Amino acid sequence: MAQTTDSTVSAPTATEDLVGRYREYADAQRAVDTLSDAGFPVGSVRIVGRDVTIVEQVTGRLTKARATGLGAASGAWFGLFIGLLMALFSVGGFSALLLVGLVIGAFWGAVFGFFGHLATGGQRDFSSVRSLAAGSYDVLTDTGLGERARAVLSGTTAA
Repeated sequence: MAQTTDSTVSAPTATEDLVGRYREYADAQRAVDTLSDAGFPVGSVRIVGRDVTIVEQVTGRLTKARATGLGAASGAWFGLFIGLLMALFSVGGFSALLLVGLVIGAFWGAVFGFFGHLATGGQRDFSSVRSLAAGSYDVLTDTGLGERARAVLSGTTAA
């Protein structure tokens, strides 16, 4: 677990102690897991992301045809679900109800996908996935427990 010592990050408040600062979320998560495994009262522990930024990864160009296809696929899943519910509560025609739900869902999904994309007026002709990223992750605990938590993580004592 690679701890950092970046002094530009704001300090914890008066009601919390800094246990450790990590570059990667997985390292902060491992630290909390280590505390939990040692019997430390992890209900008092927080992982706080610092210097948080929004990252938007562009996944491709979004044309009217692609928007229509994505809408149809989404609608098909929804239609299949509705068809399944209808089929469960009907006497016969299980597969026919599934198929009808799928087709109607795909049709309306395609319609909404096409017109939804058309409504943007070309302002957003790409698809993307948004996520949050932090520069570092602080593991904090309630005041008075920080020294004990640091000792557990350094392996010098049990919780």
